[in-house]
Amino acid sequence: MNAHRPVDRTRSFRQPPRGSLALAAALAGGLCLPLVCWPGAAAAEPGAVRIARIQGDTRISPLVGERVTGVTGVVTGVRAFGSRGFWVQDPVGDGDPATSEGIFVYTGDAVPEVAVGDAVEVEGTVEEYYPGGVDGGGQSLTQLTDPGVTVVSSGHELPEPVELTGDTLPRRYAPTGDPENGGSVEGLPLREDEFALDRYESLEGMVVSVADAPVVGPSTEYGELWVTLRPGENPTPRGGTRYSSYAAHNPGRLKVESLIPFAERPFPEANVGDRLTGTTTGPLDYDSFGGYTLAARELGEVADGGLARERTRPQRPGELAVAAYNVENLNPEDPPEKFERLAGAVVENLASPDVLAVEEIQDDSGPADDGTVTAGETLRLFTEAVVAAGGPRYEWRGIDPVDGADGGQPGGNIRNVLLFNPERVSFVDRPGGDAERATEVVGRRGEATLSHSPGRVAPTDEAWNDSRKPLVGEFRFRGRTVLVVANHFASKGGDQPTHGRFQPPNRSSEEQRLAQARAVRDFVRETREADGVRRPANVVVLGDLNDFEFSATAEALTGEGLLENALDSLPARERYTYVFDGQSQVLDQTLVSPAIRRYELDVVHINAEFADQASDHDPQVLRFRP
Repeated sequence: MNAHRPVDRTRSFRQPPRGSLALAAALAGGLCLPLVCWPGAAAAEPGAVRIARIQGDTRISPLVGERVTGVTGVVTGVRAFGSRGFWVQDPVGDGDPATSEGIFVYTGDAVPEVAVGDAVEVEGTVEEYYPGGVDGGGQSLTQLTDPGVTVVSSGHELPEPVELTGDTLPRRYAPTGDPENGGSVEGLPLREDEFALDRYESLEGMVVSVADAPVVGPSTEYGELWVTLRPGENPTPRGGTRYSSYAAHNPGRLKVESLIPFAERPFPEANVGDRLTGTTTGPLDYDSFGGYTLAARELGEVADGGLARERTRPQRPGELAVAAYNVENLNPEDPPEKFERLAGAVVENLASPDVLAVEEIQDDSGPADDGTVTAGETLRLFTEAVVAAGGPRYEWRGIDPVDGADGGQPGGNIRNVLLFNPERVSFVDRPGGDAERATEVVGRRGEATLSHSPGRVAPTDEAWNDSRKPLVGEFRFRGRTVLVVANHFASKGGDQPTHGRFQPPNRSSEEQRLAQARAVRDFVRETREADGVRRPANVVVLGDLNDFEFSATAEALTGEGLLENALDSLPARERYTYVFDGQSQVLDQTLVSPAIRRYELDVVHINAEFADQASDHDPQVLRFRP
């Protein structure tokens, strides 16, 4: 069976089997589909409804909620797993480019008893189904439910697929939604020649094809990958498509899944920079995980683009190397191979940085919600794996959270932890910090130091409700003090999708990250303004900020000139640490105080672009001389 995300679609269906009396009668008497008479057909059924009429010229069917009969066409695709059903397409159509000639027929728990090439007559209830739920903000899929299906004849030629190319796809992504309808685009007439989302909607359920398409989003465990119809659209040096602003939606992207059972043909493994060669053909579907999707009944072959995992250079004797890495819910229950791969990357790809801020370290019982908050075993396994890989014996500092207070996977108690190589850098321990006590900046000998090290930044501020609190540590390197603030801001959960029905989408989660950014900025301000501070402080703020370099979150951090975003030192095409929906984008950032005048940042691409990942984030390394 194909891997698929869980779907909540439990409905009854009525689908006459091929040997039924109803089917025998239909075949004996003949049936004439509207405008298309199949061999032996007699007359069109009175009251028949064309697919184009059901689809209409907006996103919502004008017949939604009605029971329709005599819906005829050719079966163009069958999905026997997950959300079961089949697609049927009118081979002639009404000539209006805004009205789709295809539709999905949902058969509930039953495997559809039709085959590609069957001529069918369907009755069913017109429904607008919202994958992921109506509150998720996605678009709806027009479909027929509770169907009665008659197979009239088989072996028919299929409609010619609509070839999707960069030249035929509009360069504007989406219309602006109706402000009187909450910003929704649902009631707006489709302008398929102006907007990419409207173009895709006008083809919903119809057979489409792509040819020799570059891969811009790696294949996943759910059997999906992303291609682009426009390779020149905001390209990265490694073959991806970069998300560079809220207006740069990159309409050339399209998700591809397979209708072929994995037992017959495993879904191909593909990395960014590969190519889906040949022709990939199938109905155009829509789901909540990425939007419009080519459900391939014919899937091309993946040609290897030769993408290699990067390695950064080692730090020089006078350079301090500070890195950040999201290790994706690391816990003792993970297989040894995950620890080995993460540790190998630290040594070989990151060149054993002096300080390593790690995010998503889980407690010692992993996702078991048993009250455990310590993470000593997780960190022991990780640091020993680093030694086994030929790296230094890192020490670590962290603060256990209050059980269940920091978000993430329930029971996991993820937190930020600071690892350091004691052969290269010293940690200044100042006891007294705990999960709910804030560390403060204290001037000592003219330098900004910490009241508690390690310590947490404003942990009781409501900005950190159900979210990871920043961990700050005081280090000494070659006689200089360096403060490192490790972060993992609130996730983007709850944001409306870019491919959804609300345009522009509401980014509701940004409010909390903005408050978090201000709290961190206020702490950094204290390193300049606290009593007794006379020298500029070396401060590094880094980690998974869960936001873009052009976001209000990033702007808040760099406000007042307290911090500079080190990503700005890279060419724009190289600014990305994560790949989502086929878009290479920034989630992880490194910022420095003005005292750090010369530095070098390297985003080390080892995960996000690859199907085979140790984590879904790419780490980054900052090198500088304090």
